[in-house]
Amino acid sequence: MCFLGSLTRLFAVILLIFSFVFDVFSLSYFVVFWAYYGVFLVSLILFLAFVIKKINMKKVILAAIAVMGFTFANAQEQTAKGKWLIEANTGFGGDTNTGNTSFQLYSSDGESSWSIGAEGGYFVADNLAVKLGMGYNDFGHSSNAFSYKVGAKYYLLNKFPLEASYTGASIKDANENPSYLGLQAGYAWFVSKNISIEPGLRYNVTLNEDYGKDVFQLNVGFALHF
Repeated sequence: MCFLGSLTRLFAVILLIFSFVFDVFSLSYFVVFWAYYGVFLVSLILFLAFVIKKINMKKVILAAIAVMGFTFANAQEQTAKGKWLIEANTGFGGDTNTGNTSFQLYSSDGESSWSIGAEGGYFVADNLAVKLGMGYNDFGHSSNAFSYKVGAKYYLLNKFPLEASYTGASIKDANENPSYLGLQAGYAWFVSKNISIEPGLRYNVTLNEDYGKDVFQLNVGFALHF
């Protein structure tokens, strides 16, 4: 409102200047009248536009609050003690040697490898689930591995999953096997009452430096809550 008032006053000052110019040059007051009338119309239109914008913004804000409240209520229910979850992940940024329990395709030096897996969890307390994951990795050239994950996942404010887990793998005919401690943080978007999409960032710290290095990953998880 202050903005509109300032804008109107500015137009009035401009019109006063115009009036002086009109008077100096002996222009018709009819022209001055229509100039003032034009400023009035412009001010009225701006005022109406401002009011409509405010109303629409209020509606948008109220709708957003309602959606957030509904989503938060769903999240609270699905991460409550006694609930279960089944989770499938896609991983980017690391290779399949990290004890992978996600869906992933990796290529290096012309060789391709892939992995497939799933994870399950049980909420032992509100927002806190213990998890177990299993996976299969194919490295090509008749080399493969079975991978596993054990960890815990906590939903901060029901919306921000934080995970700490141990991952390892048993590689066929290998003298040494990889093992990692992983830390992950992300966001849980509950697209429905029982389904969430959870993008996150994960950092894997190697526990066997002779086998591999630390690995940074981007994961996108799809979880079923029941």
